[in-house]
Amino acid sequence: MKAVITVVGKDTVGILAKVSAVCADYEANVIEVTQSVLQDLFAMIMLVELGKKNFKELSEQLNKLGEENNLKIHSMHEDIFNSMHKI
Repeated sequence: MKAVITVVGKDTVGILAKVSAVCADYEANVIEVTQSVLQDLFAMIMLVELGKKNFKELSEQLNKLGEENNLKIHSMHEDIFNSMHKI
């Protein structure tokens, strides 16, 4: 099972490391990542392969991380992502 994680916020040191650490804690392997910094705005999209742990718990921890670091972090299960983008 895969998930798409998006992160947007003011650019600071360590955003990728912090998000990756939460993913590792929940056995979510980062398959692909793209990030951009536009002036002082950080934007990232990650595709992760989920391990045995609960997607809901991973999503809640990422939301908490976002609140603590003034970032908007959104997690979406791959099935929902694919359904939203089918024509």
